[in-house]
Amino acid sequence: MDMLELLNFYIIPGLVLGSIYALGAVGITLAFAILRYAHLAHGDLATLGAFIALAIVQASGMPPLAALPFAMIATAVVAVGIDKGFYEHLREKPKIITVMASLGIALMVRAVVQVVWGVDAESYVRGIVRPETYWGLRIKDREIWTVVFMIVLVAALQIFLARSKWGKAMRAMSDNPSLALLSGIDNRKVVVLTWIIAGGLCAAAGVFLGINTELKSMMGWQMLLPMFAAAILGGVGRVEGAVLGGLIVGVAEELSVLVLPSEYKAAMAFAILLFMLLVRPTGLLRGKVL
Repeated sequence: MDMLELLNFYIIPGLVLGSIYALGAVGITLAFAILRYAHLAHGDLATLGAFIALAIVQASGMPPLAALPFAMIATAVVAVGIDKGFYEHLREKPKIITVMASLGIALMVRAVVQVVWGVDAESYVRGIVRPETYWGLRIKDREIWTVVFMIVLVAALQIFLARSKWGKAMRAMSDNPSLALLSGIDNRKVVVLTWIIAGGLCAAAGVFLGINTELKSMMGWQMLLPMFAAAILGGVGRVEGAVLGGLIVGVAEELSVLVLPSEYKAAMAFAILLFMLLVRPTGLLRGKVL
């Protein structure tokens, strides 16, 4: 195998897949940093966002990327509604109760997707998409857009967290919730904002996974473990860590097919997850401990 073959068939697909994982992992890391629990419905919210985009594409004929903002808004609204309806009254309970409740929400969201859209595989665009060649590298336009949108969304989030009033409030809640409350930060507004961002990123991850592969009702559940592995690998609570972790997990999964059957790609994410929890629970960039 030469270097170009390695890049075209393993590294580039790994970076694209890793960019999708990164978008989901950023939402997971924000939810844990501010709300202090692992949200198991994250993957199925991504599935919901992807199918909402499909409904918009089918109804209007617009391209999937044009439907993405509407899917992000709709999924963010659903995420806020789920928090208000199911999680808010559990806020003072032990966090394991909320974690188990999120598993129930995952099953409910998946059931809604299966009832409304069925269980058959769907696609945004029919037909074969041929890659373009750049200096020997075979790259599809949708792969370029996936990486570019991930960079833009994460950069915008980083600027928001660093410079805006509510971004600083979110960082304060992440660092020390009690001190943030004493300083006058509105906890409820921060929680709502967290779910708006996490829901939007969920939808983006689901839409880009659908653009690069196909849409299935189980797609979000299948990428939940890699997203958690990415968040833990980079460091829970660190946005840049989630991006780094997502790229590493994506490339590692693609490279794993060199030695493992493709059906066991998810085992690589599981191995990375276990390794980091055993060796360095704070992750590569020293985040919070689950």
